Amino acid sequence: MTIRPILKYPHPALRSLAEGVREFGDDLRLLADDLLETMRAAPGIGITAPHIGVLKRIVVLELDREQPARFYVNPEIEWFSADTVRHEEGSVSMPGVSDEVERPASIRVRYEDLSGVSQTEEAAGLLSICLQHEIDQLDGIFWVYRLSKLKRDRLIKRYEKLSRSQR
Repeated sequence: MTIRPILKYPHPALRSLAEGVREFGDDLRLLADDLLETMRAAPGIGITAPHIGVLKRIVVLELDREQPARFYVNPEIEWFSADTVRHEEGSVSMPGVSDEVERPASIRVRYEDLSGVSQTEEAAGLLSICLQHEIDQLDGIFWVYRLSKLKRDRLIKRYEKLSRSQR
């Protein structure tokens, strides 16, 4: 397992559509393991292959270190609830800043596991929010684009100032 460099906002790959995974095998498992190690080192609770510059539809979540990490290949949201929740979100590609994003409270997602077996899962709470956040990333929607333009512009300015002060 290798910790890979994480792309930082505004890298163009973070706004690119990820391609579906067609080959399941050792290379995919290695990529998934690298994503998990990279996410833990960041630290974060979710990461996608595009965060490390690999435009493939792979999500890794580890919401609780006491539970096994979850791997989602080619995830797609099949259904979402009409009721919504607001939750503080951020990104391993934009460390140090966060803001509240409104999303559906629950979803049903269809995906494949690392062996290529089709799965369906219903999610609510933090799992639902994280899945939506990471699937957006796979679709080229970086989380700040879920904010109003005013909030997004302020957050980007805060991030740029923070980045300059850490050089």
